Amino acid sequence: MKQARIEWQGTRYDAQIDERDQLRLADGTLLKAGDFRWLPPADGTLFALGLNYADHASELEFKPPEEPLVFIKAPNTFIGHQQESVRPDNVEYMHYEAELVVVIGKTARRVAEADAMDYVAGYTVCNDYAIRDYLENYYRPNLRVKSRDTLTPIGPWIVAKEAIPDPHNLTLRTWVNGELRQQGTTADLIFSVPFLIAYLSEFMTLQPGDMIATGTPKGAVRCGAG
Repeated sequence: MKQARIEWQGTRYDAQIDERDQLRLADGTLLKAGDFRWLPPADGTLFALGLNYADHASELEFKPPEEPLVFIKAPNTFIGHQQESVRPDNVEYMHYEAELVVVIGKTARRVAEADAMDYVAGYTVCNDYAIRDYLENYYRPNLRVKSRDTLTPIGPWIVAKEAIPDPHNLTLRTWVNGELRQQGTTADLIFSVPFLIAYLSEFMTLQPGDMIATGTPKGAVRCGAG
């Protein structure tokens, strides 16, 4: 099952993507691509991981972290599938980051790692753009690096967790104008999905609709406009 959020004729709707990849509203209305605007499929707090792939840490010349490096992204950064991310003026080095995103399905507080997957609703993907001009030491991203308007495209939909029995056996690829620029596997995550849920819920409550962007693999390449 795939769940999406869209805007159609000025109104926001929850929608499903059926087995034929058709988008269907709750009343059965079928919509064609181009007739609606994709919205981010979830809109809770986004917890993002830095350096959660050893190969990415290596390419940035950092040691892999011994504890998760987590930062929070505000909703102003979120945009839906096929919407425009605006590259800021006067930026020299901006790059893309393909990431698996875990969507929380129910309130999680002090969850054991062994039980953590019970709190997952499903998965989506995001592009967590980074602006390296302002990056501080040991991946300590300030607001100008990771909280720019429109620089976190998410979606297009959430895939139910039942459809992905092992989130640590997925391939991530980034294509730019038809060219493969980045490829990795979630098998290389330093901190697993259950570990991250247990870690975060130990000191804060996770709510339904919250998201965990699990980090990006090697392949940080400068990207221009277009």
